[in-house]
Amino acid sequence: MAWIVRVLLFIAGPIAAWFVARDADSFGFVQMVIATLLIAGFVILAALWPPRWKPWTKTKGSK
Repeated sequence: MAWIVRVLLFIAGPIAAWFVARDADSFGFVQMVIATLLIAGFVILAALWPPRWKPWTKTKGSK
């Protein structure tokens, strides 16, 4: 779980730096908000793209 959080914060860091200076007090908060939005985006993408996941969710006997 920790490595997932580290990867998300690693991705969110440069994005947050576009909006807030890295030495600003609110940088950590903005970085966390962007990481949360990334998680939400991945969940929404996975939920709204069922044909992509369909081959892995088939069970025996289903058509």
